[in-house]
Amino acid sequence: MKKLSLFVFIDGFGWEVYKKHGFNNKAIDTRKKLKTTFGFSSGADPSILTGRYPDEHTHWSSFYYDPKNSPFKFCKYLSFLPKRIFDRFRPRHYLSRAMKFINGYTGYFEIYSVPFAHLPYFDYLEKHDYFVPNGILKTDTIFDWCVQNDIPYHCSNWRKSETYNINALKEKIDEGDIEFSYLYLPTLDGVMHTYGTEHEKTVEKIKWLEDQISNVYDYANDKYDEVSLHIFSDHGMCDTQGSVDLIKVIENTGLVYGKDYVAMYDSTMARFWFMNDEARETIEDLLSFQSSGKIVDDDELKEMRVFFEDRRFGELFFLTNPGILINPSYFGLQAIPGMHGFHPDHKDSHSLMFSSTSIDENINSITDIRKVMEKEIRDEK
Repeated sequence: MKKLSLFVFIDGFGWEVYKKHGFNNKAIDTRKKLKTTFGFSSGADPSILTGRYPDEHTHWSSFYYDPKNSPFKFCKYLSFLPKRIFDRFRPRHYLSRAMKFINGYTGYFEIYSVPFAHLPYFDYLEKHDYFVPNGILKTDTIFDWCVQNDIPYHCSNWRKSETYNINALKEKIDEGDIEFSYLYLPTLDGVMHTYGTEHEKTVEKIKWLEDQISNVYDYANDKYDEVSLHIFSDHGMCDTQGSVDLIKVIENTGLVYGKDYVAMYDSTMARFWFMNDEARETIEDLLSFQSSGKIVDDDELKEMRVFFEDRRFGELFFLTNPGILINPSYFGLQAIPGMHGFHPDHKDSHSLMFSSTSIDENINSITDIRKVMEKEIRDEK
């Protein structure tokens, strides 16, 4: 009997978004809320593929402090370029593509809005593709597991469009050889970043996803004797309520970037490294009185499984309240309607999993999705 386990990843499709708009699919039998990991997709996606937390697979935030090995050392010579042109997304994107080509990077690579003068303090995490076997994660992925167990599978090319990946999967289904598929559908995340969770564009996109996934499921059932369908996400999405210019708050202390401290201003989190105790005390005291967020201490980082002894991801962490963006940040110069990366306990952060089969009670986190994958594949044998 030919069986196919069809796993469909929808970026940003959180539990609260599902509650607002629903999701219709005749095959779905079980729906469950899942807890995501702290941080962004750079940590969450590897957690899905490995079934482990960032402190195990070692991928967390995209930029980390390492001036000695920084691939951006030349960028200090670009700081004279006019910001009104070279701080815009398109020039930055083209520069990122050139750097990616020159360095032979295969992973997702963008320098975003990090100031050219500050880039040399950092290295970049995702230089290599981890959606292929023998990637650069410290632990194995589901794709490594498939290779080790001689499981024929298909994984979407995340560089391609959703339509391309849907058609590519159908071609593999036509061949009838695969037993496991990982369909990658990322653009709902971008729609909600641009319009928020309640906009008609979001509703239209969810409806499109409903239709496309149902079509793929029906298509697979015409070719296979049995097909199981599993839809999941990495995190949710929170509508923006306000912003804080944390960069200005820190700069107003008179401390000098690169001499007293180094900072990475993510969209919802600021991470700091210190060159002297005075800078540490000044910034820590200042942040402790900020109503826009809170300092995340080491105990909480350990509880969330994102604590790293070498402090490469930060010595001090400031997380904004749900719905509050750091604006401007090093990931964007304008506030946008939707964002994720807030505290994983907040309702808008929750991920989800839908399944045509039952979901065990012990499946509660995105790190548990791999267990479902392995179980479904084993059941086919």
